[in-house]
Amino acid sequence: MLESLLALGGLVLLRGEGHRHRALGAGPKGRKWRGRAVDSVEWEGRSLLKALIKKSALCGEQVHILGCEVSEEEFREGFDSNINSRLVYHDLFRDPLNWSKTGEALPGGPLEVLRALSRRTDPGPVTIALDSLSWLLLHLPCTTLCQTLHTLSHQDSCRGDSSPGEQVHVLGLLHEELHGPGPLGALSSLAQTEVTLSGAMGQASAHILCRRPQQRPTHQTQWFSVLPDFSLELQGGPPQESQAYPDPHTPSMDPTTHLTFNLRLSKKEREAKDSLTLPFQFSSEKQQALLCPGLGQATSHIFYEPDAYDDLDQEDPDDDLDV
Repeated sequence: MLESLLALGGLVLLRGEGHRHRALGAGPKGRKWRGRAVDSVEWEGRSLLKALIKKSALCGEQVHILGCEVSEEEFREGFDSNINSRLVYHDLFRDPLNWSKTGEALPGGPLEVLRALSRRTDPGPVTIALDSLSWLLLHLPCTTLCQTLHTLSHQDSCRGDSSPGEQVHVLGLLHEELHGPGPLGALSSLAQTEVTLSGAMGQASAHILCRRPQQRPTHQTQWFSVLPDFSLELQGGPPQESQAYPDPHTPSMDPTTHLTFNLRLSKKEREAKDSLTLPFQFSSEKQQALLCPGLGQATSHIFYEPDAYDDLDQEDPDDDLDV
């Protein structure tokens, strides 16, 4: 499935987990955004992007690369001369804002490069690789970028040209963790295929989600590795028994083992606690001591001397209260 991504057509997203990158593709015919690749710190996506670029070049396509994040020398490294001869590198890495005024900056910036590629009239299939969409999102409004990508991916459809030999495939790399759900959702809506990169036990996997008009989405997972010459090698998944699963027979650790204080009472401590009389408890011993003071204990008396206004009527002692 991975090796046939370039034949799928439409927008392809290469996605991943963690610090992520994507590559995109769109449209049932004509110019096609291949998809979106998302990678992570552990599972980087640039190698897969370069592997797809190599496959396009070996198919005889001319490849345009919008390079924003690495130098041209670093991007071409690992390709042989035959592949490099088919790569047209548009360098936005060296001087993206033309600060040096050397004339090496691309006129009009990345947006004009994309618009120029959408107006190309050269015959033959072309692959356009965007390295990366994250850089473009940080320098261009999201709506402008999406409109430009939509125009780029539907140019041939607008002209009514459905010849397979004239198709334009667009690949983009996106660092997903750098963006909010709005831009990510907008780019996802352009894609017909998404490839999510992850892995286990040191082995990379690609979860491929394909969307086709009037069809239900299909899912497939493929394990792979990218060789030093950027060829794809498809593999089986890691052995089931080697994957990390908790052992049901492993005793669970007592969370109270290393505490610096006691959560439980010893037998002696529990007996002392049970025999302790708390000050707010009115026990029978305390009651007896109050009612029958022992010898030698001090006794107290209350003396009351009524004044002239006291009501001494024993039958109605509260008469003066008018109740």
